Amino acid sequence: AALAGPDGAAVSAADVLRVAEQAGRAAAEVVRNRLGAEVLKTKATRGDLLTEVDGEVERLIQQAVAEAFPTHGFLGEESVEAGAKASAAALDAAMDASGSDWLWICDPIDGTTNFVQALPLVGVSIGVAHRTSAGIWRMECGVIVDPLRGGAPDIFSAMAGGGAFLNGAPISVGSECLADAVVATGFAPNEASLRPMVRGIGAVGVRARTVRMLGSAALMLAYVACGRLSAYFEADLNAWDTAAGVLLVREAGGIVTDLQGEPFHISTRPILASGPGAHAELREVLAAAGVTGLDPS
Repeated sequence: AALAGPDGAAVSAADVLRVAEQAGRAAAEVVRNRLGAEVLKTKATRGDLLTEVDGEVERLIQQAVAEAFPTHGFLGEESVEAGAKASAAALDAAMDASGSDWLWICDPIDGTTNFVQALPLVGVSIGVAHRTSAGIWRMECGVIVDPLRGGAPDIFSAMAGGGAFLNGAPISVGSECLADAVVATGFAPNEASLRPMVRGIGAVGVRARTVRMLGSAALMLAYVACGRLSAYFEADLNAWDTAAGVLLVREAGGIVTDLQGEPFHISTRPILASGPGAHAELREVLAAAGVTGLDPS
């Protein structure tokens, strides 16, 4: 169905998803060919890396969007200064300034450290938000590409109300409880986020089957959506890390909230995504460990 917002312009969500998938495939080809690229610079911390390929892939995606939908807004990680405050401000500015009712939110290479080390755990994340006639932004389409799965890349895709898919086949989250869960988390580049994550790993590790860190938020969310992982939590993430993956998990039958169980919106930074069997207990375990977001600085 075509969606129209306050500007009156109708756009088919299916067409938006098609362009996102095409851009994701093109981006995946670049990533595959350049795996192991050298670090161009570090950003906010020594663990926050940038290669020339990040910018190259972002420009490729942005060009694809501009050619198909020249009025749509675009927010990419590489166009934003490093740091949580700058990231949050950039998202607010993009939503406020967008002359269109569509905003593409992209991370060209989610898992840059893995990419530099030639570890095959990298995601291309393309989320597309639509502003409703009530002025509320909601995720409408999401694509995450796993470019390094062997032969052809894995394409995870979702459209609001249309389900979630892996290479065209329907996917769903797992139903396991926390005791049987494989829970994923991240290793944050700053202490305010790292401290609660370490507490969370300790608390969850004695209750779940195991805990894993894969180094790409986008891939971990995609893997929750298809049942490879049971759950994923993190104290602080940017919109381009989560935009596509949150929609995937929801459309695959999962639950996504912040770490206190409140609804997850585009601007929400703490995240807990899981199948319905583990979510409530996992949230309680994390809360008991004081894992609700960033620690006070």
